[in-house]
Amino acid sequence: MDTTRAPTPTPTSRRSPASRRTLINRHARGARRRQPSQDCLPLTDAEVLALLLRAERSPKALEHARALLGEFGGLRGLLTAEPRAAAAPRGATVSQALDWRGALRLRAALELARRHYGAALHCGPLLGSPGDTRRFLTAQLRDRPYEVFCCLYLDNRHRLIAFDELFRGTIDGASVHPREVVREALAHNAAALILAHNHPSGVAEPSRADELITQRLRDALALVDIRVLDHLIVAGPETLSFAERGLL
Repeated sequence: MDTTRAPTPTPTSRRSPASRRTLINRHARGARRRQPSQDCLPLTDAEVLALLLRAERSPKALEHARALLGEFGGLRGLLTAEPRAAAAPRGATVSQALDWRGALRLRAALELARRHYGAALHCGPLLGSPGDTRRFLTAQLRDRPYEVFCCLYLDNRHRLIAFDELFRGTIDGASVHPREVVREALAHNAAALILAHNHPSGVAEPSRADELITQRLRDALALVDIRVLDHLIVAGPETLSFAERGLL
């Protein structure tokens, strides 16, 4: 019988850079064999990113990931960059740049996270928590480079029926058409709506145009007995509620 004792695992916080690179390689090689209980919680942002980049067969995936995070100012900057920018960051060497496949893989990871959140909301409990609604809309809208006007269609128990992006561009009377919103609400057989749009400027305060279009939509939907529960503005990580401001 082999009585050799296995070495005591080194805590994550005490690992040397070389041992952390070994951990990354082990995660990459064993990704398909990992059990559901083994996750990426002990890993840094660079290490998790390196797991995605290992498909590029780079011998220096961890250094590659750190260089990209430094160039784009962190995960958010990298994941929301256009694929062309991520594939060729300013001043990057050939070993640092991602190819198009790697850049699109990162965008796909972000889109999967958004869809996962949407699926969880569809399958979850009643949409009665303002916090749940805010988190969902923030995940969907915070990093859009242009203004997007959306609707959450709800049934009479305030469960989510659908989430639709209806208009793009400046939010005013010319670009948001109440007739189209009413038509879509009836098509979904909605009993209530939550309106939402983003402010790419990062300023959540509503404009006069925002207030006017909200009033027009509320009045048009009231004619067909559909309530507007709220209108939320997403500006980066912040959200503003018309209902809480007394603007509905």
